[in-house]
Amino acid sequence: MSTTRSLSSALALLGALAAPPCLAAPWVGDLTPIGDADWTYDRAAHLLERAGFGGTPEQIERLRAMGPRAAVENLVDFVPTADLPPYDESPVYDASLEPFPASRPATTVLAKKTGEALGVKVRPGGNRPMQAIVNRFFYWLRASSLETNRLAYWWSQRMVANPNPLQEKMALFWHGHFATSEEKVRDYRKMRVQLDFFEREGLGNFGTLALGVARDPAMLAFLDAGVNVKGAPNENFAREIMELFTMGVGNYSEKDIREAARAFTGWNSENLVFHEDPTRHDAAPKTVLGRTGNFDGDEVVDIILAQPVTAEYIASKTYRFFAREELTPELRTQLGAMLRESGYEMKPLLRTIFLSRDFYSAPSMGTRVKGPVELLVSTYRKLGQHEVPGVPDFNDATSALGQQLFRPPTVAGWAQGEGWITPGLLLERGNLARQILFPDISYIPHDRYPRDPTVRIVGEKVAQGLDLTTATKPEGKESDDGTGMGMAMSNRMADAEEEFNTRYASYRGWQMAIEKVKPIARTTAAVDLSAMIRSAGLASTGDAVDYLLQRFLSVPIEPARRNELVGFLNNELGTSSLAASDSFMEEPLRLLLHLILSLPEYQLG
Repeated sequence: MSTTRSLSSALALLGALAAPPCLAAPWVGDLTPIGDADWTYDRAAHLLERAGFGGTPEQIERLRAMGPRAAVENLVDFVPTADLPPYDESPVYDASLEPFPASRPATTVLAKKTGEALGVKVRPGGNRPMQAIVNRFFYWLRASSLETNRLAYWWSQRMVANPNPLQEKMALFWHGHFATSEEKVRDYRKMRVQLDFFEREGLGNFGTLALGVARDPAMLAFLDAGVNVKGAPNENFAREIMELFTMGVGNYSEKDIREAARAFTGWNSENLVFHEDPTRHDAAPKTVLGRTGNFDGDEVVDIILAQPVTAEYIASKTYRFFAREELTPELRTQLGAMLRESGYEMKPLLRTIFLSRDFYSAPSMGTRVKGPVELLVSTYRKLGQHEVPGVPDFNDATSALGQQLFRPPTVAGWAQGEGWITPGLLLERGNLARQILFPDISYIPHDRYPRDPTVRIVGEKVAQGLDLTTATKPEGKESDDGTGMGMAMSNRMADAEEEFNTRYASYRGWQMAIEKVKPIARTTAAVDLSAMIRSAGLASTGDAVDYLLQRFLSVPIEPARRNELVGFLNNELGTSSLAASDSFMEEPLRLLLHLILSLPEYQLG
């Protein structure tokens, strides 16, 4: 059976499906609440898929039994649980790392000027007097990156285990909306502060979110607040808050950006605390979006929130994330007015969307392509897992599919919808399903074994007791990737004059980081499909196929494809009787589920 049908095939299939009678056209764009008589198991599953990450049949049935209003209220107006484990931080940070220099050259310049950097003094004599300082620089880069991966794992665990999944889904939404990356922030602690903020305020007031992000240490670092000063304003944050975070393109002028940038001058963070430096702040009058005054950053945010287009922009982006990509101008206006009239409270907007007939209309159900994080988390939740296994690696898996937590590609976050899928990525999604069901026992964790070949080569030479100064450049090669990482090792004469060796510093930085960063537990998923099938009381292979299709897919598949799956399981078991194959059906069931999870239909939720 082919597992590489393109997304266009799946979407063509969806377009050919006849909508059930109760999903008639009038429901499209209709914000009237769905009635109890229209509430079904499939609609409860749809709600849990969109307001969370899907779930088991038991979880879906629980929502169905509540009725629509109580089900939505259960998801939206939850009490945060205290049962989830707190983040288990590695002891990698100490105060001597502050303020962390912008680059390796900036570190050595500081060391030459002051005699020390990052808490390490320049050695008074001998070869490579600044080696320990550069080692320390690379240590923090490695340690922060590895700890960020651990933070991502912890968050993925919350997504799988949190009984209030909308809390995590909303945090994921804001992470993509107010996008910042550890690659530039280079401090896992700032990323954690931001995540905690999204977890705490994600379903609260958008104004609070916008003001909080403007003062957020990760955002301040990501959009260069340190160089936004009186007399030389940097426009990065002012541009992005208007273009991406609140209003959208075309609703402001370049002058508005320049003037707003002046209002944010002097804003930065000291360690993890917001700090405003009056000596660097431009207190002169500014004109932003038609208003003039001695505005600071908070007042500019208030001016932006007062624009009608802001509420429409945020409401429509929220709708596209939870409901569907397409919405009419009339619906955009209606949702924007609703958000504005509530004073930018998010819960009333979410309740309206999740209860609306439009949310359960044919174009809304089973038509959204799951992002990589959502795909993996929903797979674990539908399998009934309570934790994320270490094999396959969550970060590697989602990264291979185009999304890695805390590392969005740009300030615009990640593309959504069909942007997640290509024929190659569809194949990768199928491979990931196989890795979950048949884990790789030879997996080497990258948090213990660096990918960088230069680091490994240096490590091998150190392990062999070889003097790095005796190594010569590879014949015919002379390269430098801009960091010094790609340079061939110098010969003894040149090396003797070095202030430090970059290749060794990178290796030593990894070594010191791995000593302190706690390892990710490399467990495998505790999958027991045989027990799942037995507990459902199924008798035949056809029953098993139908059960797994209903449990894992949000859209029906063609009858011919369903029959192929039944034939496949019959062939693997040698019988159509589940009772006769009870003692050996686990592996065939896993092979069957791999085929189901590889279908284009499984990518839709």
